[in-house]
Amino acid sequence: MKFLPLVWSGIWRKPWRTVLIFLQVSVAFALFGVLQGLKTGVQHAVDAARADLLVVHSRLSLIMEGLPMSLLEPIRSVPGVRVAIPVELFGGYYQKPEQGVGIVAVTPDKDWTAAFTYTIAPEYLAAFARSRTAALVRDLTAEKYGWKIADHIPLKSNTLQRNGSGDWAFDVVGTFTDSDVGGGRYIIIVNLPYYDEARATGKGTVNHFNVAVTDPKVAVSVADAIDRISSNSSHETKTESLRELAQQQVQQIGDFDFLIRAVVGAVLAALLFTIATMMVQSVRERTSELAVLKALGFTDRAVFLLILAEAITVCIAGAAFGLALATAAMPIGARFVPGLSMPKITLAIGVACAVLVALMSAAVPAALAGRLKVATALAER
Repeated sequence: MKFLPLVWSGIWRKPWRTVLIFLQVSVAFALFGVLQGLKTGVQHAVDAARADLLVVHSRLSLIMEGLPMSLLEPIRSVPGVRVAIPVELFGGYYQKPEQGVGIVAVTPDKDWTAAFTYTIAPEYLAAFARSRTAALVRDLTAEKYGWKIADHIPLKSNTLQRNGSGDWAFDVVGTFTDSDVGGGRYIIIVNLPYYDEARATGKGTVNHFNVAVTDPKVAVSVADAIDRISSNSSHETKTESLRELAQQQVQQIGDFDFLIRAVVGAVLAALLFTIATMMVQSVRERTSELAVLKALGFTDRAVFLLILAEAITVCIAGAAFGLALATAAMPIGARFVPGLSMPKITLAIGVACAVLVALMSAAVPAALAGRLKVATALAER
């Protein structure tokens, strides 16, 4: 405890330098925390994706190539298939082009929601099945555009009707939520038979089929069986689970863990050299002061630990502040990237890294201070 005033005095000997180091450490560890939170969010998205829900799409493309509706019954006949639903996707906008809406057309068969990640109230499902122009609106979409049940919503789309018009209109009969963290934020569900009858091209085809299996353990065998149905045909399929699709999306940006480690490593390495330079400069400026301390009886070890303590204190304070900023930013970021969080282990690792950076950057200056010769130092004064 008797050394604390000396540590505090050494830290604030040059306030501007201390503040600069503090800010550099804070920014570095705020970035560290945000990147680790992003990693957690991505892993959450992959883990949350359902392994028992399969997507049957063209082997050539996930959404650009259509599949014939005639595949539906053969898919339903595959052992292990619980529910199979045809799905057509197209886009539109409400009032202005920047107000985009994703449109999911489905056939409202019995238990069709089992093949989706949607949660829909029974009364809304019943209303949707009764009307050809009915639309179910995701809660986020209804909130954004102010839509309510019984509203008649006009949309414009590049998908044309038989009369050549790109104007579509639907009646809101209910809302729903989506548990798929990778799902679209602003979407509506419409009636596929109505849409297929009204559109000018692509009749009798869909983008893909959603298939719910009886047990996730049989998902691979069911997927293989489905793909064998259309093998060697002009519309070969590729069947993948939602979890596999989520993993592929992550892999498309490369080795995510490696990218995060590389960025964090580069930032910490730059921080280490910066702090080391400043600590060397600090020790040189305090040569005579340190010599006086040694003349008063401070041992080489005491001076060494004194310099280390100053670096560790500033680094821990800066890291704590940076990690606190990153933690505070997580709820805001989670609105755009679901699953972002700051695990407690990340906080512990962050503090440990701060101590390690302090030790590595201050070790050489502290050793120089510890080996300082009193007579030589005072003679040079």
